[in-house]
This record gives sequence, structure tokens and C-alpha cells, in this order.
Amino acid sequence: MIPDLIQVLAAAEETGGGLDVGKILGQFAQYGVVGLIVVLLIIGVIVPKYVMNALTAEKDNWRTAFEAERAAHQVTREQLAKAEERGDVATEQGKTMTRLLQELGHQPHNVPGSV
Repeated sequence: MIPDLIQVLAAAEETGGGLDVGKILGQFAQYGVVGLIVVLLIIGVIVPKYVMNALTAEKDNWRTAFEAERAAHQVTREQLAKAEERGDVATEQGKTMTRLLQELGHQPHNVPGSV
């Protein structure tokens, strides 16, 4: 098979017409199923089992990392929601305290730079 392929490549170079892909594929195809399997391996349609196992393991590692990252971000979102809630409570307490002091007759002093 290899000598035939080399012969086809040499003939293509002599004619100066470049590579004839049809002839090359014909050389592979004349060997039947074996030729078909070789062509499919070369173009990447068929992959060896060890390659597939490595790709599957890598996919699982990426999925695990993604799930861990998503869980960590969920904790961050929950903490930010709690902090926002605490800020809202503090704001309400400040407004209530201001109203209470005004009801008791205390007039707030306008301090420059304050609201």
C-alpha cells in the first residue's frame, strides 16, 4: 500500500499537476474495509479507545470544576442578598429613629455634606 502511494505521489509531481486526491483515495479504497478504516482514522471520524477515554475523563473534570464554581457563586449571591437585607434594615432603623426624634421635638441640625 505504501509503495503504491509513493508511486502515485511521484507520478503527480512529475506531471506538475499537483496531488490528485482521487487517485490517493483510490489507492486507499482498493484495500476495502482496511482502507476505509485507515481513511476514517486519518480524517478523525474514528478515534482509538484510549483517546476517547482521555476526552471523557477531561470532560468529567471540567464538569466537576464547573459545578464547584457554580456552587461557590451561589454562596456569594446568598451572602450579598443577606448584606443587602441588613443594609435595608439599617436604613429603616435610621429613618424610624429620625421620625421618633422629630416627634419628641428634637430638630436635626443640617450638617454640611449630609443628606
